[in-house]
Amino acid sequence: MKEADQKRAATAFVKRWQDRGNERQDSQTFWLDLLETVYDIPNPGEYISFEDRVMLDHTSFIDGFIDTTKVLIEQKGRNKSLFDGIRQSDGSLLSPFEQAKRYSANLPYSKRPRWIITSNFTQFFVYDMEQPNGEPAVIQLKDLPTEYYRLDFIVDQLNPHLDKEMEVSMQAGELVGKIYDELFTQYRDPTNASSQRSINELSVRLVFCLYAEDAGIFGRHGMFHDYLNEFETRHLRTALIDLFRVLDTPIDKRDPYLEEKLAEFPYVNGGMFTNEEVEIPQFTDSLRALILDQASKEFDWSEISPTIFGAVFESTLNPDTRREGGMHYTSIANIHKVIDPMFLDGLRNELTEIKQIKQRKTMIQRATDFQARLGKLRFFDPACGSGNFLTETYLSLRKLENQVISLIYGNESMLAVDDDLIKVSIQQFYGIEINDFAVSVGKTALWIAESQMMEETAAIVYANMDFLPLKTYTNITEGNAIRLDWETVVGGERITYIIGNPPFYGHEKRTRAQAADMDIAFHDFTKYGKLDYVAAWYNKAADFIQGKTTEVAFVSTNSITQGEQAPTLWPKLFEKSIEIQFAYRTFRWSSEAKEKAQVHVVIIGFTGYPRKEKKRLFEGGQMKLVDHINAYLTAGTDVFPQPRRKTSISGANFPVMSKGSQPTDGGNLILSPAERAALIKQYPQTESYIRRYVGSRDFINNVERYCIWLKGVSPSQFRSVPPIMERLAAVTEARLKSPTPSVKALAEVPMLFTEIRQPDSNYLAVPEVSSENRRYVPMGWMSPAVIASNKLYLVPNASLYMFGVMTSNVHMAWMRAVAGRMKSDYSYSPTVYANFPWPEVDDKQKAQIEQTAQGILDARKLYPDSSLADLYDPLATVPELRKAHQDNDRAVMRAYGLTIKGTTESDTVAMLFERYRQLTK
Repeated sequence: MKEADQKRAATAFVKRWQDRGNERQDSQTFWLDLLETVYDIPNPGEYISFEDRVMLDHTSFIDGFIDTTKVLIEQKGRNKSLFDGIRQSDGSLLSPFEQAKRYSANLPYSKRPRWIITSNFTQFFVYDMEQPNGEPAVIQLKDLPTEYYRLDFIVDQLNPHLDKEMEVSMQAGELVGKIYDELFTQYRDPTNASSQRSINELSVRLVFCLYAEDAGIFGRHGMFHDYLNEFETRHLRTALIDLFRVLDTPIDKRDPYLEEKLAEFPYVNGGMFTNEEVEIPQFTDSLRALILDQASKEFDWSEISPTIFGAVFESTLNPDTRREGGMHYTSIANIHKVIDPMFLDGLRNELTEIKQIKQRKTMIQRATDFQARLGKLRFFDPACGSGNFLTETYLSLRKLENQVISLIYGNESMLAVDDDLIKVSIQQFYGIEINDFAVSVGKTALWIAESQMMEETAAIVYANMDFLPLKTYTNITEGNAIRLDWETVVGGERITYIIGNPPFYGHEKRTRAQAADMDIAFHDFTKYGKLDYVAAWYNKAADFIQGKTTEVAFVSTNSITQGEQAPTLWPKLFEKSIEIQFAYRTFRWSSEAKEKAQVHVVIIGFTGYPRKEKKRLFEGGQMKLVDHINAYLTAGTDVFPQPRRKTSISGANFPVMSKGSQPTDGGNLILSPAERAALIKQYPQTESYIRRYVGSRDFINNVERYCIWLKGVSPSQFRSVPPIMERLAAVTEARLKSPTPSVKALAEVPMLFTEIRQPDSNYLAVPEVSSENRRYVPMGWMSPAVIASNKLYLVPNASLYMFGVMTSNVHMAWMRAVAGRMKSDYSYSPTVYANFPWPEVDDKQKAQIEQTAQGILDARKLYPDSSLADLYDPLATVPELRKAHQDNDRAVMRAYGLTIKGTTESDTVAMLFERYRQLTK
């Protein structure tokens, strides 16, 4: 996190917590919030543990413990003294620090803290246990924005660990890419479908063997390397074929005279080595060196993250192939934005409550029941890619289960491990993926995750646990999720949660096959052509969960909650009793893959039945409890603004917005500045009808273009100008080639634009398309002498008051909710304008808005050499303009009865939707 971002995050944290501080209710939320927002810990619930047991002469609980950096936290209520003694259950008086030291003394030596923090929500007392008798460093909550760095030690050792895990996984992916590329050149016809499947499967097998030898799964470190190293390059192919056959053969069915170097390998099972039709090519010296030296000898595969590695491994696919499938890989932090509010937060809270039960017999029974329930959950990702959602969910559940096993068995050593000790299995996880390589990667990632978690369990119960032969089978099906019957895929199992990020793919780039998928998925829709491809998974899931208690959460392109897509998709889903239970409003999504895919997304969790509890709406790092979440992901009512181009819903006092004029001329009526200058120099009389011509890009960037505008001009003024007549002839030719009859007919009048909407008075210009990065869509007045193109919208006779409201954050919030998108940029339209609910203002309020609107225009004039693109660049906005907009925002928000402080964008949109509903009912 950049320093400026961290300061802003710390400021926001202080603001959130300056008036809160109940020890029982707020302690965990306080530390989770601090770690995630200020110190950029992606999954703070995985990083810090709460209520860990410690045995004194009775059972006590540590408020918070960060094992990675060895930080013990003793949290007290707001404004409680951090120096005074507090009566303990044994009658002694101990200060919070003395209490924490007593906990520390009763921990195993390896668990003892390097740091102790005591806090009362307004202060942090930091004790360095390297100097146990020293005075604490004191940090006031209010000073955190300038002193946040003083708490860096709580994460300093985490970042190298995470960075290393990420770095190792990225390096692993690069190694796979190199191996893949080398193998590719060895196949006789690598473009053949059968050969491509063989390359994919062989790559996965090699990775499994490399991981297995480093993780100790094969039994001896370096075992795979040592076996292959005995063979010359020309014999490697045969050596691998022999090894793969042995790995797929149970011990009791092997040749009793098998060579020792093969016989020592365990039986793998699981089907990974079953297919003997996998084509294995001859090896080269460079490929041999790559596998034995770089991939085996010089690299430790045991440290990879299966979640990250799955994405990186899959990205060895051609990037074009990845884009064709609409694949966007998912960071661990973003996966948790789906699974945490959906179920993981609830499970963690339940386990925390179980840990607090003082009666051990009751606690063990509750923990046992909790573990059994974990083993009964069923998860399904119907577009699972390399399986990172399934893998991370499995890891999260197993980490919870390992905490349960630790609770139940404590430090007991188990001579024999019951097969029933572990309840959570990868067989609880189902997936569908269309790409065969991704299917293989997903299965491997799950097996690697299973191996890592089994090792952690073995450490808890001090026992050896054999990972091989594989006792579980992965349930990832290769196929088209839209065309497959999901009930068949999950084998009749009652799925608890459906999760994932289906392909991000806009309608304009859809393939024929995907269009056919849409026809299947939207069997009960009459209109769906402009929906994004991801919407197909929503309707398919909505059908699947009818009559079930299954919950669904998808990451999706934000466009399905905006513009024309929202009223196309969601009314039909709501008819099926779909209810949104939680949602993340738009945020930028990036992947773990080396070529990071970035897109703006939303996360939507929904059920097919109503639930009484409040819904959770996440926006800008904050969560709000609301009664209802609508299709636009606001707390407003279910309202769908309908296409409207004429009179404003707020009344006839507001002029109609229209497009500018359209030439349809093959470019022949448009001139560059150089062409204009040359024409006027040779024919001065043309200056009177060569006009400035402005579209969205020209308006925003102050680009000069001109057009030949002959409306009302006598032919005698241009017939004698050969360059003009040549251009008009070219216009005629271009229009005659048009497939549109109306355009063809207008070939008879080449001197005129095909659509003329140029006003006779000054007009407010609104660009059709504007960058998503701008906080405000730049608007401004134009003279009737300037011709607006069809890429510019215009409002004739617009008032200063109208400009003030339209350029306010209220109108921008409305626009972001209901406007369409051109890629990720805002695409304004007359419907956005006509459906906008204007405020009801008195003369004083109107005058105030006129004054602040003029302030915006005055601020722009201070920088006459800057274009609107310069002025509205978020990194370059000048202070005068920023303040002018802030003043204008306040004036407009007051007119709506809103305040700047505490009002989020979703609050604003919810208010506007309610006003829209009132105006249109």
